[in-house]
Amino acid sequence: MLAPRSHHLIDLALEEDAALGDLTSRLLFPCAHRSRAVIEAREDLVVCGIALAEAVFARVDERVRSRTLVADGAALRRGDRVLEVAGPTISLLTAERVALNFLQRLSGVATRTRRFVDAVSGTGVRVVDTRKTLPGWRALEREAVRCGGGGNHRSSLGEHVLIKDNHLAAAGSLREAVRRCREGAPHLAKIEVEVESLKEVREACAAQADVILLDNFTPGRVREAVKLIDGRALIEVSGGIRLENVREYALPGVSVISVGSLTHSAVAVDLSLELVRGRSV
Repeated sequence: MLAPRSHHLIDLALEEDAALGDLTSRLLFPCAHRSRAVIEAREDLVVCGIALAEAVFARVDERVRSRTLVADGAALRRGDRVLEVAGPTISLLTAERVALNFLQRLSGVATRTRRFVDAVSGTGVRVVDTRKTLPGWRALEREAVRCGGGGNHRSSLGEHVLIKDNHLAAAGSLREAVRRCREGAPHLAKIEVEVESLKEVREACAAQADVILLDNFTPGRVREAVKLIDGRALIEVSGGIRLENVREYALPGVSVISVGSLTHSAVAVDLSLELVRGRSV
C-alpha cells in the first residue's frame, strides 16, 4: 500500500502535466477507444516503483486495468516487460509520462545502488544512503535503495544523534558535544560523531561515541583509524566514495559505507511504454 505522501506526489505530478488533459489524444481518439500497452526495459536495470506507476494509471482513470509482470528489486535485461495496462486510450496516454517518470527515477536509484552493493560483495560491509534526496521523495528513494540491495541511514534529523562538523564548531569541543547529547538523548539513542582527522578519532573514542563516521579519509587513513578505534565503536566511512573506489574502503573493521550519490547522482534508466495488439488484461 502506498503512503499518503506518495498519492500526494502523484496528484502534484498529474496536476503539473495533465491539469488540462491530453489535448492531442482527445483530438485523435474517441472516448470509447481502448488500447493495451506494456512498459518494458530498454537497458539492463533494477526495477523499482511499479506500484507507484500502477497508481498513476488508476488515478487518471479507475477503468484502467494493470498487471505486474515482475517485482520491485528484479534485475531486468533489455526487452523485459515490467507492467501491462489496458483501458481507454486517452487515459493510457495521459498517464504515460508521469508513470514513466516515477519508474525511471526510482529504478535509476535502485540500479545505481545495486552496482555499489555488488562492488563490495563478500566484504560484509553494508552500503547505505544519506539524506541527499529529492525534496518530498525521500521515502520513495529510500525504498529504491533497499530494492537495489542497500540499506538506509537516518530518515530525518530527529531519528538519531549525528554530531557533524558544524555542531562541533558551535559546541566548542567534541567531548562536550558528546556529553550534552548523551545527557539529553533517549536512553536507546546511539551517539554518532563525524570526524575528519585521526586526532578527532582519538577524541571520539575518549568520549565513548557509539559510532564514528570517518569523513573524507583515504583508505590508508581508514586503516589507521580502525586500529585506533580497536572495536570500541562501530565504524562508518563516507565522503569521496565512488563506484570506482568503494571496494578500497570496504576494509576489515568498517561496518557501513554511506554514499550520497546513490540518490543525488542517480541517472534515470530507460523504460518505455508501447501500445500493443492483443487481448486486454
